[in-house]
Amino acid sequence: MRAWMAAGLWAVGGLAGLTALAPAAEAAPVLMISIDGLRPADVIEAQQRGLKIPTLRALAAHGAYATDVVNVIPTVTYPNHTTLITGVRPAVHGISNNVAFDPLFKNADGWEWYSADIKVPTLWDAVHAKGGVVASLGWPVSVGAASIDDNVPEYWRARTGDDIKLLRALSTPGLIPALERASATSIDLIGSDTSPPADEAKARFSVAMYQLKTPQFFTIHLSSLDHVQHQFAPGSPEAHAALERIDADVGLIVAAARKAEPDVVVAIVSDHGFAPVAHEINLYKAFIDAGLITLGPSTHKVTGWEAEPWGGASAAVVLARPDDAALKARVKALLDTLAADPSYAIDRVIDAAEMQRRGVAPGPSFYIDFKLGYEMGGKFDTPTDSATLARGTHGWFNDHPEMHSTFIIDGPGVPVKGSLGQIDMRDIATTLAGVLKVDLPTAQGKKLF
Repeated sequence: MRAWMAAGLWAVGGLAGLTALAPAAEAAPVLMISIDGLRPADVIEAQQRGLKIPTLRALAAHGAYATDVVNVIPTVTYPNHTTLITGVRPAVHGISNNVAFDPLFKNADGWEWYSADIKVPTLWDAVHAKGGVVASLGWPVSVGAASIDDNVPEYWRARTGDDIKLLRALSTPGLIPALERASATSIDLIGSDTSPPADEAKARFSVAMYQLKTPQFFTIHLSSLDHVQHQFAPGSPEAHAALERIDADVGLIVAAARKAEPDVVVAIVSDHGFAPVAHEINLYKAFIDAGLITLGPSTHKVTGWEAEPWGGASAAVVLARPDDAALKARVKALLDTLAADPSYAIDRVIDAAEMQRRGVAPGPSFYIDFKLGYEMGGKFDTPTDSATLARGTHGWFNDHPEMHSTFIIDGPGVPVKGSLGQIDMRDIATTLAGVLKVDLPTAQGKKLF
């Protein structure tokens, strides 16, 4: 371990701003690690917060970092991870949420897992097209990605033992057995698990990947911080302990990458921030009472719908007939009434024109943003406002600073050092394309160096 990493000498304010170093030369391999739900201040202010995360602090001290990253709406995992590898917003890449819109609940809580739904080229595609080896472990929306040479995607269905068989079938043939042998770790420890031990198993798999392969571009998704912050709240002792465990995992992965590829550029990213939550708002009942959702004999089964809310801390409102002016006016009147009622805790409602301006994926006719601390519930028969089991969440609009995400980049090929200030999430893919020396013509971001 380098002396500067072991010493952990970086203190807040110790980086006096962005400094230009020698210009980047040849293409460098890139290791991109996503720490789901990592708030930028948890790294920048780690010392004040009592967080012992020497690996992340050293990467930021030695390289460059954003004070915060303005991400995309909704501030949830799948749309933002897709922006990270495409450099475009959901309106362009097509991944609109985590869970697919399913008004009649026929899809068994299906998520937007499939790379075939991404409508633009990815960094995976660009590197593969130039002959570089691409690897990925647990990255969202990677199922079936033909340009990932060595792929263990994120996927589950029933959250039973059969999901492991399914994951083996969807991964690159022979890859999981090879990683299991090299790491002495079973894929059973990962599966659909999002706990800290699962991330530790991912770290061992990642080390094995570098022992077996020489990826030009390797994307890894670590998800346990998100899991713990939902359960215990951001900034809780449990969340801090989870982040400290992840920091050790990242240290193992980075050390293996630098041993295998000394010129590797390490990019630490996250998809969203986090904020405390205490309230669930029952939007369904308002739509049921307005005759926009019809329930069958069982109050838990939708048999018909004219308009339905879909989401969490923010909620899309989808119309069965978006071009029906009378239906749209009826729904707008309902939303105006709900927004004026403090018991619904609605911060704002935006229409399709404003959604287009903000880069939201097409489909909804309206989008609701709740006040911080409130989210939409998932049941039909609860009170308007009830206590939520979660203690933290994300998903509010991306102009809430609490929702902003993290970017740190370090490596011999990075010609800058210090604070990058606030950046747009789209800048990350554009910048990494420059490091990798590949073309990503549809990306909308700017190069950070």
